[in-house]
Amino acid sequence: MVIPVHDVNPVRRTPWVTYALIAASVLVFLTTPGIAGSVAGGSDLAQLCRLHAFLDHYAAVPRELMHDQLPRVVPTGEAGVGAHGAGCVVGPPGYDKSPPLSVFTAMFLHGSWLHLLGNMLFLLIFGNNVEDRMGHIRYFLFYVVCGYAAGYGFAVLNADSADPLIGASGAIAGVLGAYIVLWPRARVWVLVPFLVFLPLRLPAWLVLGFWFGLQAVYSSGHGVSGAGTVAYAAHVVGFLAGMLLAWPLKPGTPPPPEPPGLLFGRRARPHYSW
Repeated sequence: MVIPVHDVNPVRRTPWVTYALIAASVLVFLTTPGIAGSVAGGSDLAQLCRLHAFLDHYAAVPRELMHDQLPRVVPTGEAGVGAHGAGCVVGPPGYDKSPPLSVFTAMFLHGSWLHLLGNMLFLLIFGNNVEDRMGHIRYFLFYVVCGYAAGYGFAVLNADSADPLIGASGAIAGVLGAYIVLWPRARVWVLVPFLVFLPLRLPAWLVLGFWFGLQAVYSSGHGVSGAGTVAYAAHVVGFLAGMLLAWPLKPGTPPPPEPPGLLFGRRARPHYSW
């Protein structure tokens, strides 16, 4: 797996929407009830119960999306001791949840610092150019549409799953899909783990194509969401949705600058080849 750190593809205007999405995701993460204990690996049952109750309320659940109905009992956020020992107290839902709206709120929920920072890194590197090409409002709508496509696409493939689906990965996968359509030859600096982290400058089609290939391979097994698992199928659907939506913008998209210097052991060409 390669880690992108920077792309050689300047923008003309400040990506305010991308910055706002990152800020909102970080703020929601820091204010999520019980997340501190979960992130630190703590064993505080009360914190975990509050976290589970919060996710059941605001995360997208495939079974709810497909059947548009809430479960009869959910975690209340309180810890207790029952016949089988300590656990989370369950009861009838004390909230009115809209399953379609939960797809939107789930885009701002993350289960760990690694989950959050990984998503925000990809969004920061590739989202600014897509926002620059689309414009602020159209980019935000594009982001939301890709997130919904990913969420419902995953739900169709896992219609009976009651595990909460969280994270901006599906929407960000749409951003990556748009980027590979619009700037396949843009250069991306990446870190490749090979004994040490080796910095390389690779074309976007290789970096993002490799990422998509991994998601497709992993999703061919079983894509599930929840603690310790990844909804790879949502990434695949979001990426394809982003490619499809960005395709009409490809004509007229200016090519990225060709950086000077060595690339793959040879000198990069000073002209564009399309």
